Amino acid sequence: MKLGLIAGNGKFPFLVLEAARAQGFEVVVAAIKEEASPEIASKGAASVHWLSLGELSKLIDTFKTEGVTRAVMAGQVKHKQIFSAIKPDWRLAKLLLSLGTRNTDSLLGAVAKVLGDEGIVLESSTALLEALLARVGVLSKRAPSEQERKNIEYGRAVGQWLAEYDIGQTVVIAESACVALEAMEGTDATIERAGQLMRSMEAGELGSEDAGAGTGGGPSMLSRALTVVKIAKPKQDMRFDVPVIGVKTIETMMLAGARCLAVDAGRCLLLDGDATMHAADAAGIAVVAD
Repeated sequence: MKLGLIAGNGKFPFLVLEAARAQGFEVVVAAIKEEASPEIASKGAASVHWLSLGELSKLIDTFKTEGVTRAVMAGQVKHKQIFSAIKPDWRLAKLLLSLGTRNTDSLLGAVAKVLGDEGIVLESSTALLEALLARVGVLSKRAPSEQERKNIEYGRAVGQWLAEYDIGQTVVIAESACVALEAMEGTDATIERAGQLMRSMEAGELGSEDAGAGTGGGPSMLSRALTVVKIAKPKQDMRFDVPVIGVKTIETMMLAGARCLAVDAGRCLLLDGDATMHAADAAGIAVVAD
């Protein structure tokens, strides 16, 4: 049995490759030059083909030549990369011109349809990794505080609106106030931006001898601890753009001053498995899946 793997960046493609090989698949990797790690070539795939982000025809021809009729997408392709670095071939250019909106869902959904029309079925990227999907409940040693629960509730309300329009999947909250929303920059960059914003606010307050009317002349008493809420889209297509977190997410949160992380149970992958929770516990970060 052959399985095509369209590989982006991060650990996700490596986990899919390992799981597929363990289940007896011969894996044909189509590695995206702008995103995939060179290490993918040394992980036991039946073959590895490198192609640029805009080479849709080459992707189809490669899979047909290899006899691939089933494929999965795994690994991030940065949203800004899709719309800035892409150099589309004729087939992808035609597809782009046909799109009413150029968000991730519409683009990747259209690519999936083109693949399907060519006899290549794009399947769920989590089908081989169900054990890594977040389970319901508190996943860390520390449970969210009362204020963090309020942040999560508000963050989910904002995040559902954000995800409905396929803008982003991550919201960062402090004291039930929205600090940052994800757009094309990605989750880590959104968390970093939220941390920078909070630090700049603290520096401005602490560095001012006169904080102005109504502030009491001193720093705000509001908590600066950030809560990160990462949700799936209301109609999340598990074939692509699946929410993921890993050790790097926790490390980014630590640097930003974020103390709580909420994800969707059954629709978010914990890429580093137990290592993610060990990192969260070591940092005192609460992680919960609802």
